[in-house]
Amino acid sequence: QVQLAESGGGLVQAGGSLRLSCAASTRTFTTYFMGWFRQIPGKEREFVAAIDWRGRIPYYAESVKGRFTISKDNNKNTVYLQMNSLKPEDTAVYYCAAESGGAWQPQVESAYDYWGQGTQVTVSS
Repeated sequence: QVQLAESGGGLVQAGGSLRLSCAASTRTFTTYFMGWFRQIPGKEREFVAAIDWRGRIPYYAESVKGRFTISKDNNKNTVYLQMNSLKPEDTAVYYCAAESGGAWQPQVESAYDYWGQGTQVTVSS
């Protein structure tokens, strides 16, 4: 029903930047709360950032505050994650997720209804 497609991952040197994109298949994206999560093999998937449906209220994991910026463009059905000052510990598969329900729990993985396939981000030292 709703498909999310991440792009923009790749290999970058520590201190560099990447911009991830997540495109939705439906215009109802405009009503969704969006989140970014990441996962390293063998570790629990962790919250990175989230934003309300209007694209006005961002939330960030403490580890990425001041370095990452989440934004939402409802005209393009796309959410972005601008990642600056990247560190090797940022290396992970990054997933976007959409929540179509009412009460928003930005940091809670189980609160999201739809997930993308993920995009690999590798930061070299």
